[in-house]
Amino acid sequence: MTNPLLEHHVLPPFSRIAPEHIVPAIETILKALRDGIKELPEAPCNYESVVKARENLEDKLHHAWSPISHLNAVMNSADLRDAHTDCLVMITDYYTEVGQNRSLFEAYQAIASSTQYVSLSQAKRKVIDNALRDFRLSGIDLPESEQVRFSELSREISRLNSTFNNNVLDATQVWQKLVVGKSRLSGVPHNALASMQKNAADKALEGFLLTLDTPCYLAIMTYCDDRELRHELYTAFGTRASHLGPNAGEFDNSDVIHELLSARLEQARLLGFENYAELSVARKMARSAEEVLGFLNNLAEKSRTFALKDFEVLETFAEKNGGSDRLKPWDVPYYAEKLKKAAFDISEEDLRPYFPGPTVLQGMFEVVHRLFDIDVVPCPGMPVWHQDVLTYEIKKNGTSIARFYLDLYARANKRGGAWMDDCRVRRTDDSGSLQLPVAYLTCNFAGPLDGDPALLSHDEVVTLFHEFGHGLHHMLTSMDAAAVSGINGVAWDAVELPSQFMENFCWQAESLAFISGHYKTGDSLPKDMLNKLLEAKNYNAAMMMARQLEFGLFDFRLHAEFDPNDKGQTQRILDDVRQEVAVILPPVEYAFQHGFSHIFGGGYAAGYYSYKWAEVLSADAFSKFLEDGIFNRQTGEKFLSFILEKGGSQDAMDLFIAFRGREPAVEALLRQEGMAS
Repeated sequence: MTNPLLEHHVLPPFSRIAPEHIVPAIETILKALRDGIKELPEAPCNYESVVKARENLEDKLHHAWSPISHLNAVMNSADLRDAHTDCLVMITDYYTEVGQNRSLFEAYQAIASSTQYVSLSQAKRKVIDNALRDFRLSGIDLPESEQVRFSELSREISRLNSTFNNNVLDATQVWQKLVVGKSRLSGVPHNALASMQKNAADKALEGFLLTLDTPCYLAIMTYCDDRELRHELYTAFGTRASHLGPNAGEFDNSDVIHELLSARLEQARLLGFENYAELSVARKMARSAEEVLGFLNNLAEKSRTFALKDFEVLETFAEKNGGSDRLKPWDVPYYAEKLKKAAFDISEEDLRPYFPGPTVLQGMFEVVHRLFDIDVVPCPGMPVWHQDVLTYEIKKNGTSIARFYLDLYARANKRGGAWMDDCRVRRTDDSGSLQLPVAYLTCNFAGPLDGDPALLSHDEVVTLFHEFGHGLHHMLTSMDAAAVSGINGVAWDAVELPSQFMENFCWQAESLAFISGHYKTGDSLPKDMLNKLLEAKNYNAAMMMARQLEFGLFDFRLHAEFDPNDKGQTQRILDDVRQEVAVILPPVEYAFQHGFSHIFGGGYAAGYYSYKWAEVLSADAFSKFLEDGIFNRQTGEKFLSFILEKGGSQDAMDLFIAFRGREPAVEALLRQEGMAS
């Protein structure tokens, strides 16, 4: 049997990849990698014979692992999940071994102290500098017995991350509620009702099938008049993968969280750090854990008064408009949407007809054409994993420089949320040819219905622009060394800069003129609706700021203060943070942390603060465009040159200063959010 994962493909042959291919392919590739690493010269050594040779070897692993991990997220199945989990352990073992390979470490040290190092490009020097840092953070200086323990912990952390995500996915998929009559769904928009009805029909049921997938959940929480039904979904969503709620204990992440935090703490202490938060910051733009906490607390102090005022206004409105008792968490989205409609005479449902998916995409591509002089065009013939997936290429001066996949719609066995990941990284391969970057862009919007295109809410338009910003960072890089190409090597608390920067164009009259277009008439967003949308831009911004600061402070304090002997600490820290920054407290029967995949199943452990940190960067960067004109070509070219093209080849702060002329200022974010004093 031929194995497509062991063949060279410019793009992954998704339709040919089966679960039974996965483990044999990864085993074979890892064996070749280990053999190849052993053959790298110890002396004399140079960049090409060691660093570049290692990159060539590991790119073969990336070619196989990228489609495997992507399929696990977007076309999940039991067999695929098992194979993915098995391989994750093997790959973790490999990278831990490499990180503790004394001969390889000494080879990098020799290059760093050689005359060649001085003559290398800045990007290649950064590759070496980052590698030496990462060797030390992988335990290269530890005694052998502690290296063994470090490796065991790395394997355990990978396993727990995967288990956490699987539990959240399973808990999300298992909950369903069939509503037979439409009366309980009073207030829910037609499109959402049609989608719920289709959910039921797909399972040969009569009525409306409610799920915890994002489009359905948000439709109920935002529009459903039935308070009891909102409460039911709020509880089901907020207790996923926990010991509480309708599936209590079935996919419980309680022990996973404790074991994961314990393993991270032990690893950090092996490396000489007091806690995992300190280890996390060692690779980031922030200079210390104290600086991160100071940043978060400063933002909380500056925004809390505004958030409390927002909530007071919302609570008063709810009392006057049918709120039967004090506002509860499951009432907040519902009354917030009604207040927005009352205050600004606009709602997300009013806007949907003006944001059909195809029009938004073409408008988004026009934005980047004006900013960066690039063209985004369809690229037929790219192999895909689902019929809904769209494929594109980016051209510069008529030449293809990148490609990407766009998977927009929610479906069964697809992880919730939105993200960008890399399929291929820009690099010069072992034959000297340029490998073009390829990205996966994934969202979970409601799809087309009854022959009409998908109609996006404005919030979903913002999400799409956010993920495309990540994609641009990956695809517009000019770096040829994989380790600093695109988002690789970028400090984690700066990686959100391009994504949050792109969100700004969803709020500018000049860009909205072509991002929008009524799905029936093609007319752009009417001037009166545009004005209302812009007037409502900062509606409840302070409450949303408080929510994000709650997540960031909880994450960072948990990793800074965690005590493995205190089983109740996680909830207690979350409660403490909420007392400090939250404007409304959830009920006791709520378990948000059990579904917090960013920090327990993703890359944001002690790093969720990065969203707000990078939002300061993006707000300050965009203020330059506001000064010069949002489509000023010179400013766009400067952003392209210093932020997007450079990847991780220079320190993030140096690149920001090169673009903006100074360090970032938090006041830019406060002004953007309408909270400047």
